[in-house]
Amino acid sequence: MAASELYTKFARVWIPDPEEVWKSAELLKDYKPGDKVLLLHLEDGKDLEYRLDPKTKELPHLRNPDILVGENDLTALSYLHEPAVLHNLRVRFIDSKLIYTYCGIVLVAINPYEQLPIYGEDIINAYSGQNMGDMDPHIFAVAEEAYKQMARDERNQSIIVSGESGAGKTVSAKYAMRYFATVSGSASEANVEEKVLASNPIMESIGNAKTTRNDNSSRFGKYIEIGFDKRYRIIGANMRTYLLEKSRVVFQAEEERNYHIFYQLCASANLPEFKVLRLGDANNFHYTNQGGSPVIEGVDDAKEMAHTRQACTLLGISESYQMGIFRILAGILHLGNVVFMSRDSDSCTIPPKHEPLSIFCDLMGVDFEEMCHWLCHRKLATATETYIKPISKLQATNARDALAKHIYAKLFNWIVDHVNQALHSAVKQHSFIGVLDIYGFETFEINSFEQFCINYANEKLQQQFNMHVFKLEQEEYMKEQIPWTLIDFYDNQPCINLIESKLGILDLLDEECKMPKGTDDTWAQKLYNTHLNKCALFEKPRLSNKAFIIQHFADKVEYQCEGFLEKNKDTVFEEQIKVLKSSKFKMLPELFQDDEKAISPTSATSSGRVPLTRIPSKPTKGRPGQTAKEHKKTVGHQFRNSLHLLMETLNATTPHYVRCIKPNDFKFPFTFDEKRAVQQLRACGVLETIRISAAGFPSRWTYQEFFSRYRVLMKQKDVLSDRKQTCKNVLEKLIVDKDKYQFGKTKIFFRAGQVAYLEKLRADKLRAACIRIQKTIRGWLLRKKYLRMRKAAITVQRYVRGHQARCYAKFLRRTKAATIIQKHWRMYVARRRYKITRTATIVLQSYLRGYLARNRYHKMLREHKAVIIQKWVRGWLARTSYRRSIHAIIYLQCCFRRMMAKRELKKLKIEARSVERYKKLHIGMENKIMQLQRKVDEQNKDYKCLMEKLTNLEGIYNSETEKLRSDLERLQLSEEEAKIATGRVLSLQEEIAKLRKDLEQTQSEKKSIEERADRYKQETEQLVSNLKEENTLLKQEKETLNHRIVEQAKEMTETMEKKLVEETKQLELDLNDERLRYQNLLNEFSRLEERYDDLKEEMTLMVNVPKPGHKRTDSTHSSNESEYTFSSEIAETEDIPSRTEEPSEKKVPLDMSLFLKLQKRVTELEQEKQVMQDELDRKEEQVLRSKAKEEERPQIRGAELEYESLKRQELESENKKLKNELNELRKALSEKSAPEVTAPGAPAYRVLMEQLTSVSEELDVRKEEVLILRSQLVSQKEAIQPKNTMTDSTILLEDVQKMKDKGEIAQAYIGLKETNRLLESQLQSQKRSHENEAEALRGEIQSLKEENNRQQQLLAQNLQLPPEARIEASLQHEITRLTNENLDLMEQLEKQDKTVRKLKKQLKVFAKKIGELEELKPRGVAVNLIPGLPAYILFMCVRHADYLNDDQKVRSLLTSTINSIKKVLKGFMKHNTSRQNEHCLTNFDLAEYRQVLSDLAIQIYQQLVRVLENILQPMIVSGMLEHETIQGVSGVKPTGLRKRTSSIADEGTYTLDSILRQLNSFHSVMCQHGMDPELIKQVVKQMFYIVGAVTLNNLLLRKDMCSWSKGMQIRYNVSQLEEWLRDKNLMNSGAKETLEPLIQAAQLLQVKKKTDDDAEAICSMCNALTTAQIVKVLNLYTPVNEFEERVSVSFIRTIQMRLRDRKDSPQLLMDAKHIFPVTFPFNPSSLALETIQIPASLGLGFISRV
Repeated sequence: MAASELYTKFARVWIPDPEEVWKSAELLKDYKPGDKVLLLHLEDGKDLEYRLDPKTKELPHLRNPDILVGENDLTALSYLHEPAVLHNLRVRFIDSKLIYTYCGIVLVAINPYEQLPIYGEDIINAYSGQNMGDMDPHIFAVAEEAYKQMARDERNQSIIVSGESGAGKTVSAKYAMRYFATVSGSASEANVEEKVLASNPIMESIGNAKTTRNDNSSRFGKYIEIGFDKRYRIIGANMRTYLLEKSRVVFQAEEERNYHIFYQLCASANLPEFKVLRLGDANNFHYTNQGGSPVIEGVDDAKEMAHTRQACTLLGISESYQMGIFRILAGILHLGNVVFMSRDSDSCTIPPKHEPLSIFCDLMGVDFEEMCHWLCHRKLATATETYIKPISKLQATNARDALAKHIYAKLFNWIVDHVNQALHSAVKQHSFIGVLDIYGFETFEINSFEQFCINYANEKLQQQFNMHVFKLEQEEYMKEQIPWTLIDFYDNQPCINLIESKLGILDLLDEECKMPKGTDDTWAQKLYNTHLNKCALFEKPRLSNKAFIIQHFADKVEYQCEGFLEKNKDTVFEEQIKVLKSSKFKMLPELFQDDEKAISPTSATSSGRVPLTRIPSKPTKGRPGQTAKEHKKTVGHQFRNSLHLLMETLNATTPHYVRCIKPNDFKFPFTFDEKRAVQQLRACGVLETIRISAAGFPSRWTYQEFFSRYRVLMKQKDVLSDRKQTCKNVLEKLIVDKDKYQFGKTKIFFRAGQVAYLEKLRADKLRAACIRIQKTIRGWLLRKKYLRMRKAAITVQRYVRGHQARCYAKFLRRTKAATIIQKHWRMYVARRRYKITRTATIVLQSYLRGYLARNRYHKMLREHKAVIIQKWVRGWLARTSYRRSIHAIIYLQCCFRRMMAKRELKKLKIEARSVERYKKLHIGMENKIMQLQRKVDEQNKDYKCLMEKLTNLEGIYNSETEKLRSDLERLQLSEEEAKIATGRVLSLQEEIAKLRKDLEQTQSEKKSIEERADRYKQETEQLVSNLKEENTLLKQEKETLNHRIVEQAKEMTETMEKKLVEETKQLELDLNDERLRYQNLLNEFSRLEERYDDLKEEMTLMVNVPKPGHKRTDSTHSSNESEYTFSSEIAETEDIPSRTEEPSEKKVPLDMSLFLKLQKRVTELEQEKQVMQDELDRKEEQVLRSKAKEEERPQIRGAELEYESLKRQELESENKKLKNELNELRKALSEKSAPEVTAPGAPAYRVLMEQLTSVSEELDVRKEEVLILRSQLVSQKEAIQPKNTMTDSTILLEDVQKMKDKGEIAQAYIGLKETNRLLESQLQSQKRSHENEAEALRGEIQSLKEENNRQQQLLAQNLQLPPEARIEASLQHEITRLTNENLDLMEQLEKQDKTVRKLKKQLKVFAKKIGELEELKPRGVAVNLIPGLPAYILFMCVRHADYLNDDQKVRSLLTSTINSIKKVLKGFMKHNTSRQNEHCLTNFDLAEYRQVLSDLAIQIYQQLVRVLENILQPMIVSGMLEHETIQGVSGVKPTGLRKRTSSIADEGTYTLDSILRQLNSFHSVMCQHGMDPELIKQVVKQMFYIVGAVTLNNLLLRKDMCSWSKGMQIRYNVSQLEEWLRDKNLMNSGAKETLEPLIQAAQLLQVKKKTDDDAEAICSMCNALTTAQIVKVLNLYTPVNEFEERVSVSFIRTIQMRLRDRKDSPQLLMDAKHIFPVTFPFNPSSLALETIQIPASLGLGFISRV
């Protein structure tokens, strides 16, 4: 369609952005052809003018509809381009927390940097057997697809995992291998799948290291082939490795580490066995301290070392070899600390007795002097002579590092070889699945030879990937008969030719390596001359002559030429290797054997990374000089050959691709960096897949799916019976351009964007329909609401108005009465207030006026006195101040004048001394001096006059002073008199005031007394009224208290009843738990018993080869034997395959350290020994007693003696079997007398314990057999005695009468006598055999005790160590013990899982044989029989035996019955009537058989549940989830290449009706069999639980099923199941409650999910779902239509916060295998036994009524 139809207003597009890579925007106006600018509105609220490219005029990418966002498959998107892919991955990763997404045939895995609970055993079981498109994307889905295609197509498979360092490649590969190990199991008891998984810790320790991008980065590539047999069970594996990074051994960048194994060794250096390695902290070694980061956060290197050693042990690498490996690794560390000292510029030396080199030589077993010499010298050989030349310090250091790298590479090869040997299987491999964990495309600031090889390998893999995708597209088009148009895709063959063709980069590199004086610079010039300007993919940097650029498929990469030649040559001095080959350490020369004798299957190594190739299984014969030539092959040549071999392997298999993406460089959990993601998507080929898909017809629909989805766009007349023709007609109308779609045989193919256009048309049509429906519904609702409101309003008004009128009249009456009361009350209050105010006012006025008058008088008096005092004081102060001032002035004048005079005197003296000089200088100074002299004289006269005046003034002053003093004294006397008079006046005034106060006080007291009298009167009246009120209140309180007491009594009764109910429920729950545990144990017992039978049959077929001649058949085992000996027989059968399959292989002896692991077990063995000793003594006594009784037994009849002889023969055969097993045990102990063999945990030790257990159980069995024989002989003795019962005497008389001749009687007597003698001799021989066996067991127990003592002595020696060493040793031993115990438990658990899988397969085979339901239906005459007829017959037989008091008959009858019931599977008196009580047993108590019969009933019930479950299981998902019960509610969404199962039922698929019909069939069969109604309810409850659990588990793993419409379908389906329960009267069976989690999940899909109130409602509603299930459903919720809204991330966070305090299981999936405990109710029968008739058709003619 035209662009104008798509680029309309409000259409959303993607535009480039430098930060976010792509940014979303919305068109503000329609686009018209010719427009150069688009007006856009960004999501951040800004407007933008987007200019189109004037040359290409290419419009921006359109954005997909919201309903397509978050799809499982990227190819399901309508618009396929880079921004759509990036956005879809981001939404799934950030919003939905989904790390896996399909992109066509590729699984894109984004590293979450967080542990997710999606890899458990339950998830593996959920994906097992499912189609790849049916479940959500997962690594398990890819593994299941590979496993299924291998079995279906008979073709080998490969899983190619690639990505950057830190993207999660290794983890994904491990999970894939774990899936194969779990699903397939192993073909033998050797636990091959455990060994395959155990290889991971070893390879990670020696091949992984910490880098700046990843804490556990794989520094090598590996391809693991997991082999399967014809039954597709794991039988072995083989590993090929590529490009080990050897340079990391000697150099690490900052913040990086060396390989993990070195740090694990340093962390474990304190172990006693590691003391000889002389290791220490990792910072002390040059090869481990360069990165400066020796510790990884959260990783304990010591624990990892223990795991590595356990894995080595599991893979068969013995302790001696392990210590050899650790010696070599420690030697490499010490070699790195060797220091060279320069003699001159061309030579160097090592200090004498250099400690690191000495330790290295000791560990390696080589001569110190020789190694020291060849580290500082090298040998040069010419045609005629050989020279030894010293080397410089730099050359010696490089040679040392080269030697260390070479040793490590050889050791790596050796370990890989031994891992392959441990994983190798002698059984022929039928097929394999390869898992390729290989490095992704790499580009750094400095790229060297390693990155060149890595990118070369990625070029080859990308070419294979492109061809495979192209081939799949072509096959799909050809299959659907679509016209095939050649799609142009990127072919990287030119780049591969540039690297590997003749005169390519690798050829020129090899050629330069052969040149004597070849250097990196000359090689670079050859590259420029050969390829520059001739190959478009080869470029030269502008500013460098030592680098070159290659245009790879992902990006341009610049490689630095420096180091290419050296790394390609991989040169190590031959003399150093010879020194190592001459080592006394046996393991070291093995590493350096020639290629034809080498143990390792891998090839030579490089100084950067090691390319490894697999050695073919058959050695090839070549020329004598061929080996030497191949030894000189360069690293590049070897890598190219191994890469070609890998590509041949991949091309011969069906590949499956996993692309791992690293979301950010900082390892933040669930953080998405768009730039980094786009780089990796471009590099790993995901976008190329998208481009190839988009070039053709990416969207594909089946005709039925298209019709179901777009039925709304069709009119009724358009719908035809032929769906294909209908779709064609509609498409021709909807899409005019016929090139936009193609019709295939079964599908419709659409171009990119067409599905989005159809979705737009569908959404518009649905929106218009919704608007019309809403308009009509809203109008109807509002009219209905209006009429209802009007009617209600009229009624309310009528009642309100009447109520208001009555209230108004009452208000008027009350108002009038209140007015009168207020009038009189206000008058009284106002008068009283007036009187009080008037009285108070008068009193206040009198007091105030008196107070003012007194104040005025006192003020006047004070003022008058103050004036007088001020007058005198001011005069005195003025005079005193004057005199003081005059005195001070005079004194100052005197001082000043004195000072001036002194100055003048000094001047005069000076002038006097120098008068002659002054005379000379100043003529006329004499006159001046004279004048001055005269002035001085005059001043003296004036001074004298002033002194006289001063004297006169002093006299006058003194006289005046005397006068003033006399006046002052007179005034003081008068003042004292005034004071006395004033005091008298004041005292009189005070007396007057006191009198007035007394008067006022008396008056106030009078008033207060009067007021108190009034108040007392009022208080008395008030008290009386209060008492009356209190009396009333007390009465009311009494009544309320009585009422409360009654209510509390009721509440206490209710609470007690509730507590009683809760306690009863709790007891019932505890009882059910106990029942469940017991029935699970019983189920496990029956499962193991069945497995024992299966293994026994297999061993009979495999081992017991029939011999010519007479062959005797063993008799059937008794019930006691089958009941008590199953564990020993299973133990024996489990050991038989390991002995028979590999008789020639030597078992590896275990180390003595395993004794510490089983230290607790030794004490238990001692107790068991004592118990066995007591048991043997007791059994001997029983045998003696039985012998004494057997000697007294008389002769019996021949038929019964024959039966007893058969029993004895059976006992003899069992005794022979025990003797043979004991002989095998003695041989095992005698052949392997080493302490490791007899240690706890050793094979012989385990055999001994199993044999002891089996012998103990066999002794129990023999005891029961002897008791049975004794009872039989006693009954026979009583039968021939004279005093017999009437019946037996009659029988014997009849027999005697038949014997007419006395000779016949004599012969019969002789025969009986001989039979008794034979029986006696056999019993004696049996006793002797038992005694011999008991003696042998005592000997074995004694040997065990000696072994225990020896082990304790070793432990005591260990305790004599120093305290620190002892503590460390004990801690390490305890850790080892606990770890080994955990491993044993894990092994047992996995063995049980394997047994379950095997039994499931056997059950499927059995179900196929017996049919689905036909075996459950009663056939023939059984339909007409009485329900439970066999039980009635059995009961009558028991009653008859009880009547005869025949113990032997009762035992044989019940034993035969129990055995018969077991073959078919491979009590209460209070309700009885008096008539039934008469039929009760009188002589026998069958309590010992009651539990056995109860257990048999439980096994029958569990077997019935399994059969019903197997029949119902395939119907559940299809009928409950996929089938559209309500047609048209949901339409399927667009699907990608990973085709899902259609939600529309096709022919042959199951529907809900199929489930209901099957349930009806089950119910009718159970009713026809006469099953108890309570048991029927329990079976139905179990079936409904299975339906709910399977449906919910599938819902939680399928994103396409989590929608509103699917929730509606589920609720409807559940309602149909509930209706079925009602029809069958089974609502009280508890079946509905088992569906509660499924009901709540369906409700969760339909409720609103926006506000906090919605979150609260969800939390309260979903109480049967766990928090993980609720969050998973919300994350998976996907809108099917545009009207639905997605669940926001904030809402999910709110739910998680509200549910964080809920304590529930973290398990995501329900346990679909859970079986509720069964209870068997007792319902008394109303049938009379004498009325029962036994049909002749049952073949029970030998039973007669007595």
